[in-house]
Amino acid sequence: MSTLPPTTVTTERKKITVRSLQSKKERGEPISMLTAYDFPTARLLDQAGVDVILVGDSLGMVVLGYENTLPVTMEDMIHHCKAVARGAKNPLLVGDMPFMSYQASVEEAVRNAGRFLQEAGMDAIKLEGGRGRLKAIQAIVEAGIPVMGHLGLTPQSVNLLGGFRPQGKTAQSARRLLEDAQLLQDTGCFSIVLESVPARLATVISERLTIPTIGIGAGAGCDGQVLVTHDLLGLFERSPKFAKRYANLREEMLEAFSAYISEVQSCAFPAHAHTTEMPDEEWQKVIGE
Repeated sequence: MSTLPPTTVTTERKKITVRSLQSKKERGEPISMLTAYDFPTARLLDQAGVDVILVGDSLGMVVLGYENTLPVTMEDMIHHCKAVARGAKNPLLVGDMPFMSYQASVEEAVRNAGRFLQEAGMDAIKLEGGRGRLKAIQAIVEAGIPVMGHLGLTPQSVNLLGGFRPQGKTAQSARRLLEDAQLLQDTGCFSIVLESVPARLATVISERLTIPTIGIGAGAGCDGQVLVTHDLLGLFERSPKFAKRYANLREEMLEAFSAYISEVQSCAFPAHAHTTEMPDEEWQKVIGE
């Protein structure tokens, strides 16, 4: 089967960099970030003007159909990152390091982080965790690879956390998150995602840090916001509480699929406009008349 060839991305925007995000924080300009896992979505996000595209390990749930992110492999991530890099040139591209790609050893963490830049065309990587990840983060940064941290609800720790539960709701856990955020900044992270933490805590963290924070279910006090694009587009029946639907593409897709099936069954499709023909004189040669 064939389709129209992809067109080249042509926009007038300047490439977003780590320094661009830092400048936005300093000027008080909110940062926009969305996920993408394929070429056409990345291309559309680029054209729309998003600041950051995250190729998240959330692809395990929204693209590959897993119950959580744990089964996602490096090869899965590299495959999807390459597609996104072909589609988007202007946003900062961040590749999500999957489960067990950085936990086993510092050396393995650096090697896998490097693959995101060398093979997959990413500009930076993201990894989950606080004080327990400092050695890996430091080594990755020292290798010249920008690191985005991730605190609060860390999906790769879903079994340890007892499910997808908000974090930082007690004084003790909130203080620990504050400390971890400072440690990540001190170790060299250029930005931190704060997921499913109380809004007032996320605001305080954002005010205390000099690097940008990106919130997801963490209120409006962060320096930027991120959503999973599939949630934004309404592609599933249910979405997390913190996700706002900006479209209901699930219903539109169902209608389109049903209409196609109906027209195929009734022979209304393909019509003459969708059919390739050949000159009558050439056809006569084929049938021998």
